[in-house]
Amino acid sequence: MNTLKFQITQDYIELIKLLKATGIAENGGEAKQLVKEGKVFLNNVVEVQMRKKILKGDSVQIFNHLILVE
Repeated sequence: MNTLKFQITQDYIELIKLLKATGIAENGGEAKQLVKEGKVFLNNVVEVQMRKKILKGDSVQIFNHLILVE
């Protein structure tokens, strides 16, 4: 598993923006498709809300990537 720590400077980041910012998705359309297909897990639960607010302390998993939000 590839673990990546991602620091946010505001209170939250939207899920699709996080996927783009980390390079997992090349663009917004691809990020939305990944979420829509149920391939993204937020804190070990499938997340289907594209604009879900990701907070410090959350973990996002997709394929072999684990993103730890700080």
